[in-house]
Amino acid sequence: EYRAPVTPIKRAPSSREDSGALRQITTIHPRSYNDAKLIGESFRDGIPVIMNVTDMGEADAKRLVDFSAGLVFGLHGSIERVTNKVFLLSPSYIEVLGEDLKASEAQTSFFNQS
Repeated sequence: EYRAPVTPIKRAPSSREDSGALRQITTIHPRSYNDAKLIGESFRDGIPVIMNVTDMGEADAKRLVDFSAGLVFGLHGSIERVTNKVFLLSPSYIEVLGEDLKASEAQTSFFNQS
């Protein structure tokens, strides 16, 4: 068996990343886990996503947050809780500024991973 040498290829930056200006944010109100595809495609294209899971059951909402956490990890982005059931998924080139995160982490979590 012959194994050819492999050279890693760095992913080309998206056109939104090159523009330097934030032009679009998508707000998604998923009704089921099937809406994960829309969230993933938007985020993969470099568009920040506000994900509002208030219309979902707790189990499906947790699955979607877990999916989103994996998505932002894989694409080097970040996920921030805006409210108990609203999350902001930001690509790596977006800086999110806000209140001290330690204060908000001290509050009881809807998705506590105990």
